[in-house]
Amino acid sequence: MYALVDVNNFYVSCEKIFNPKLEGKPVIILSNNDGCIISRSDEAKALGLKMAEPAFNKKQYLKENNVQVFSSNYALYGDISNRIIQVLKSFSPRIEIYSIDESFLELSDSEFVDLGKLGNEIKKRIQRYIGVHVSVGIGKTKALAKIANKIAKKEKQYNGVCILNSNRDIDCALRNTSIEDVWGIGRQYQKFLKYNEIFTAHDFLTINDNWIRKNLTVVSLRLKKELQGTSCIPLETILPAKKAIATTRGFGKIVTNVKHLKEAVSTYATRCSEKLRRQNSVANILTVFIHTDPFSNDKYHYLSKTIHLEVSTNSQMELVKFALKGLKKIYRNDLRYKKAGVIVSGLESANNIQKGLFNDTDIKADKLLSEATDYINRKYGRDKIKLAIQGDGKEWKLKQEMLSGKYTTQWSDIIKIKN
Repeated sequence: MYALVDVNNFYVSCEKIFNPKLEGKPVIILSNNDGCIISRSDEAKALGLKMAEPAFNKKQYLKENNVQVFSSNYALYGDISNRIIQVLKSFSPRIEIYSIDESFLELSDSEFVDLGKLGNEIKKRIQRYIGVHVSVGIGKTKALAKIANKIAKKEKQYNGVCILNSNRDIDCALRNTSIEDVWGIGRQYQKFLKYNEIFTAHDFLTINDNWIRKNLTVVSLRLKKELQGTSCIPLETILPAKKAIATTRGFGKIVTNVKHLKEAVSTYATRCSEKLRRQNSVANILTVFIHTDPFSNDKYHYLSKTIHLEVSTNSQMELVKFALKGLKKIYRNDLRYKKAGVIVSGLESANNIQKGLFNDTDIKADKLLSEATDYINRKYGRDKIKLAIQGDGKEWKLKQEMLSGKYTTQWSDIIKIKN
């Protein structure tokens, strides 16, 4: 048996932990640069506010309805997510972190366990220890657990916990699950299946296996077996290393000065180097790009440069050096820039670096320096040690005018209790 635990309105729930006055009020969280709505409380949903809706189009409406608006606070959300995972590990050592707010648990020896009691205990413990509400779906397979979780979230009579164990319950759930709500069915396949009069998860089970192989994919065939109750999508307890890593950001305001572009690109290359070291990888290809605002009246320009590195690396100084070389090749002083990014690819294990014949880079010294820098920045806060070229970011950093405190990750933001 598998359980899928999903935090309700995750980003909003994180804000409510440290601000109880938000309870019962419409709350929304905005994307980078305070752009679009990416999380809504139930009260905000009731007002008709949509996901991905630009907030600037709704300024007056938000004010009239006293909607509480926050900039996205990813440092806080990431830390709360990690704390929830630690609680879930007390229920099962085998856990797959599916996303920042969703995790699969493998429930061993479930025939000896009261699944209803277990699901409610998961829900209560996370509420007590963390302060957020979750929905728990339990099923014979991951796909069925996903459907059970949707039911637990939507249908109030389940009180946040739904179990699909008996054939009767599974059949009823599949008949009432639209094909677009089936895990793994993408938008294009939804259209194709509906065109062929396949509207529900139950309809999907009636398709011939050969037809699925011919018109869909092998993964779709596995999905059919999962919906039939045969587990064939394994739990991924170890996250696979990424094949490419990107750090891209839109600027808080238009940038024209090359100095500020250098600061941004250097910072993004630094973030890529940190991510590489976390998964013990090195990269041999680096791409830097800059582009203008696609929504302005000016002509849109996208400029990029890809560089193949002689020696694969995760060194901050090496990646910054090559990123700035790429920026120099593509920068035009007659354009107004809205976004920049650095992408590293051609990833391989850091344990097997092949040094170039004519390259004099001291790999060992770079590694020791990176380890020391990472340790200090982890202990005392990001960018306590950084390259001078990164600057202070005041002219290009993200627009976050409604940012809440980093209550669990920054000493200065820890809540103080007064008498």
